[in-house]
Amino acid sequence: MNIGIYGGTFNPIHNGHIALAETFLAQAGLDEVWLMVSPQNPFKVSDRLLDDRLRLEMARKALAGQSRIVASDYEFSLPKPSYTWDTLQHLSADYSHHRFTLLIGGDNWQSFDRWYHSEDILSHYPIVVFPRKDNDIDERSLPRSVRLLKSELINVSSTEIRERVKNGMPVADLVPLPIVAEVQRHYCP
Repeated sequence: MNIGIYGGTFNPIHNGHIALAETFLAQAGLDEVWLMVSPQNPFKVSDRLLDDRLRLEMARKALAGQSRIVASDYEFSLPKPSYTWDTLQHLSADYSHHRFTLLIGGDNWQSFDRWYHSEDILSHYPIVVFPRKDNDIDERSLPRSVRLLKSELINVSSTEIRERVKNGMPVADLVPLPIVAEVQRHYCP
């Protein structure tokens, strides 16, 4: 199987994450997308994260009924911070019968040269990039193993959701209905 690895803190997961995973499935020739719930993003060390297990539980509830999109706790057992190269290496060893494709946003692609073992990732794994607002990526300049996802921009962020909850604003249009109450409870100051 070809598995797309879509990492993030999912603090919290939202409708944009799910729509993007569905688009990756449709356009990148993937059998499944594994949302890799990260204990800590090396580039976001100062971000306050909700407990790992709570974020994972909400992601799993949000994905109920999705047969090809899975919330994974795989990185929970790996050393912190979570480096994508290490995750991909462990996955490739533990699931040698699968192929893995890295799924990232345009913001991550723009800083990809600073990633731990970025050249090794490029050499060993295909990458599909979702262009985000304000990420101007010239498709002609991409390495062979990298391609752009063709999709409408998804304009929602976990930061926006946390701010809305903090300010007493509704989030029911931004997160899956099964987790609205939890998001409001867990992210309320």
